[in-house]
Amino acid sequence: MDVLRIAAFSDGDNGGNPAGVVIGAVLDDAIEMQRVAAEVGFSETAFAAPEGDGWRVRYFSPESEVPFCGHATIALGAALVRQFGDGIFALTLNQATITVEGFRDGANIVAALQSPPTRSRPVPPELVAETLALFGYQANDFDPAIPPALIHGGADHLALALKSREALAAMAYDLKRGQALMRREGLVTILLAYAEAPALFHTRNPFASGGVYEDPATGASTAAFAGYLRDLGWPHGGAIDIVQGEDMGMRSRLHADIPPQPGSSIRVSGTARMMNAG
Repeated sequence: MDVLRIAAFSDGDNGGNPAGVVIGAVLDDAIEMQRVAAEVGFSETAFAAPEGDGWRVRYFSPESEVPFCGHATIALGAALVRQFGDGIFALTLNQATITVEGFRDGANIVAALQSPPTRSRPVPPELVAETLALFGYQANDFDPAIPPALIHGGADHLALALKSREALAAMAYDLKRGQALMRREGLVTILLAYAEAPALFHTRNPFASGGVYEDPATGASTAAFAGYLRDLGWPHGGAIDIVQGEDMGMRSRLHADIPPQPGSSIRVSGTARMMNAG
């Protein structure tokens, strides 16, 4: 089985979040896809096979299947451009139908996904308190302008906004404890964000539910967070930029376009760079 290794949302020729991509005539069974994802060892691997006029896609972390993964979708878009040329590709996921588009830009490929619909709701106080305890934060570490929220853009996440870059940099938690919390609550990641400016955020994404301490670039949570900012009435001006992975030494850049219609899809874009095939 050929596995492409592609870093999505790279910062030029550096950084980004590595994803595995497998394109085949048909999808293997879930046990085999899970085995391959564990062997690849990246936070997610996307598996795609032709279906009708588009592609059937499933995503696996080293420990579990996830309903939607943004960075692996960007990596898949790059792989499809590499194989078939610039274009827009229809993707059928387990729970949604989306698109990914891409074009060559020198040695790299620029790709953009249209997320599933977004939604958000408040977090129960007891879950806020448990999450605070997990990370060792205090209530006064939160940015009151962006209250904690349960957010969705193809997968479920918990968003916590912090009022200082220093608090974001200090993030630490116990992986097993975080995994138990996320799996119990059905959360794919917890997104921690700091607003440097209304349209520029720094984020970190613990992905303990998939057995990964932290992701350096997370398109699914970026889509969900952009949808939440729209719900909140945040002055985003129609788009936000996100810097992620900086504290991991894997600086990544994500851009999200935010249309005004409540609940509508978010366009998340970035650069993908080929790593190696194996």
